[in-house]
Amino acid sequence: MQTHRTRVKICGITRPEDGLAAARAGADAIGLVFYPPSARYVDTETARGIVDLLPPFVSTVGLFVNADRSWIRQVLSQVPLHLLQFHGDEEPGDCSAFGLPYLKAVPMRTQPDIALFSQRFKSAAGLLLDNFGGARIGGSGERFDWTLIPAQVHQPLILAGGLDCDNVTEAVRRYRPFAVDVSSGVESAKGIKDPTLITNFIQAVAEGDNCV
Repeated sequence: MQTHRTRVKICGITRPEDGLAAARAGADAIGLVFYPPSARYVDTETARGIVDLLPPFVSTVGLFVNADRSWIRQVLSQVPLHLLQFHGDEEPGDCSAFGLPYLKAVPMRTQPDIALFSQRFKSAAGLLLDNFGGARIGGSGERFDWTLIPAQVHQPLILAGGLDCDNVTEAVRRYRPFAVDVSSGVESAKGIKDPTLITNFIQAVAEGDNCV
C-alpha cells in the first residue's frame, strides 16, 4: 500500500515553455537559478516571465550561491518565490533572513556529517543532498554514493545529483526521500528541458512510490 508520494522538483528552468511543460507533467516545483556563473542562470525578467505562466499550486524555488543579501532581496522584489535554496557556504542566519522557508544543499562529494549538518541548519525546511562541492553547484549529471543517505534526520530529505529516468525509480524505492530534484537528467541540451523526459521522469518516480 502506497503511504507516501515523492515530490518532484524540476530545477534549472530557463524558458517559460519548460516551466509550463514541467507543471503540465505534474511537477510540484520548479527551480530558478540566480547564480550568474551557472549555464542555467536566469535574470529577474526572464524568471518573472517563467513564473507568470505557471498554473496554481506549482511552487517556485530560487537557487542562490553565496549571494549578497541585497541581490536576494532584489530578486524577491521582482520574482514571486515560495522557497529559497542555498548551495554555498551560507550560515543559518543568512538563509533565514528573508521570511521564507529555505532548503540547504549538502555537498555529498565531501561526505559530510549529515546529522551535524541537520542540527546546524535546524531552521531549514529540508536538506537537499547533491553531488557538488567547491565551485560545483549541481547540474553535472553525476550521482553521489547513495549509501551515504542517512536513514533519518530532523528535516525532510530531497535527493538530487545525477538522477534521470533510468535510476530515479530505484532511488525512490530504496531510500524513500521526501522529494527528488532533477536538472540535467531531463534536458536535451544544457539548460533546455525535454517535455518527454520530464514526463518519463515523473512517471518513474511514481513507479518507485508504488514499489512495496
